[in-house]
Amino acid sequence: MTHRIAINGYGRIGRSFLRALQESGLREQLAVVHINEPADLDSIAYLTRFDSTHGRFPGKVERHGDGLLIDDAQISVSHATLPQNVDWKALGIDLMIECSGQYGQRGELDAFLNAGVARLLLSHPGHSASDVDATIVYGINHGTLTGTERLVSNASCTTNAVVPVLDLLDRDFGVEQVFLSTLHSVMNDQPLLDGYHHSDLRRTRSAMQSMIPISTGLARGVERLLPQLMGRVQAKAIRVPTLNVSAIDLVVHLKKRVDASTVNRLLADAAAGPWAKLIAYSETPHASIDFNHDPHSAIVDGSQTLAAGDRLINLLVWFDNEWGFANRMLDVAKHWLGKIGC
Repeated sequence: MTHRIAINGYGRIGRSFLRALQESGLREQLAVVHINEPADLDSIAYLTRFDSTHGRFPGKVERHGDGLLIDDAQISVSHATLPQNVDWKALGIDLMIECSGQYGQRGELDAFLNAGVARLLLSHPGHSASDVDATIVYGINHGTLTGTERLVSNASCTTNAVVPVLDLLDRDFGVEQVFLSTLHSVMNDQPLLDGYHHSDLRRTRSAMQSMIPISTGLARGVERLLPQLMGRVQAKAIRVPTLNVSAIDLVVHLKKRVDASTVNRLLADAAAGPWAKLIAYSETPHASIDFNHDPHSAIVDGSQTLAAGDRLINLLVWFDNEWGFANRMLDVAKHWLGKIGC
């Protein structure tokens, strides 16, 4: 059976999801049949074919009537700015990937369901835990999906990167306190030049000339997935002038006494075993560009692991904030749709 998928909002993550599906070998199980994106069709086709970060699309892309032809698969395209302006029911969509980032509250998301979308997978957190039926980080709690849910969040790229690492540390050593500093590549809510762009004055500054502190809900996101750490997590974020690949500087106060080599051994063993799809481990002297188009949720840089005293550990975790996250969305979509009727 082939499940029919739509993408709403065809920006960085929407296009990465389509590419991830194209490279996955899952096209007989999951098929993108519709894209809703306000941009014009020529631009949609062009930015599907050519990407400054991930290169040329791994397949043939053509404009076909009012839609796209990807190899031999037709994808219809609409340009609505409101969910109710597309007849989703008539399109027979099994799952929508919501990648516009514009909708996070239950009432806004219900507009998609009321317009005929059967299930909605968000590429961002809900505004609150109650705005969605579940917040999922693949590899941590995807097994809780039953197939009856209609609104599911794939959390954020940073949450997907750090939660598996924290979960491993908490299971083996116990976590007392966590401090996270995310060094995140630029995003499209920042201007190239200083301008009247955002109510957050820091985000009015040029993305390519400065490192810019911004607010982050990462601590809340971690606590949603690891509730045993409630009240123990603090986080801050700095946008840095790179196009892709981000890092988390992770400081953890553990309950048990450990040293850097013990922590590295735990993470290396996990990366070589059951967590291999989610976590990679390396001690090679890396730069961020080395992880462009890396499908893992997190890559632990063991060469940067430090210990202060016998319970304070500092880790550096790399992640491709586009490609890794898009692949986890694909994993969640496949698993969730596989639960229908179970």
